[in-house]
Amino acid sequence: MLSEDSIREELKKVIDPELFVNIIDLGLVYVVTIAPAAAVETTAEASGEPPSSDEQAAPATTDGANDAGEKFDVTIEMTMTSPACPAGPQLIANSKQVVERLENVNQVEVRIVMEPPWTPDRMTDDARDQLGIF
Repeated sequence: MLSEDSIREELKKVIDPELFVNIIDLGLVYVVTIAPAAAVETTAEASGEPPSSDEQAAPATTDGANDAGEKFDVTIEMTMTSPACPAGPQLIANSKQVVERLENVNQVEVRIVMEPPWTPDRMTDDARDQLGIF
């Protein structure tokens, strides 16, 4: 089942190419949001005409979060170790790539935020050990 924990676990596969530590342990990922995918308009809806009986969609359900075929949009808010981080484009692309592979993911958006600024205090103990920071 798609969850924030499963997404964060997948993001541990994204390694900062300069520090050789994953972006979760570095503390670069601030927020992970999961929302039902936006419905795709039918041709009739796009033209402003009422849909024919065979185009009408089934009513939305409130308990459908676990439906096998339901798709979700994922938004990741993350930062970089510095505003001019040369690995930024690679980290963004890799983050999108690993999360898009998860079941039930429709699309992934990665937003770069600089507030609050990243500091080494955001790293996990594992990351500190890998980098030799005590």
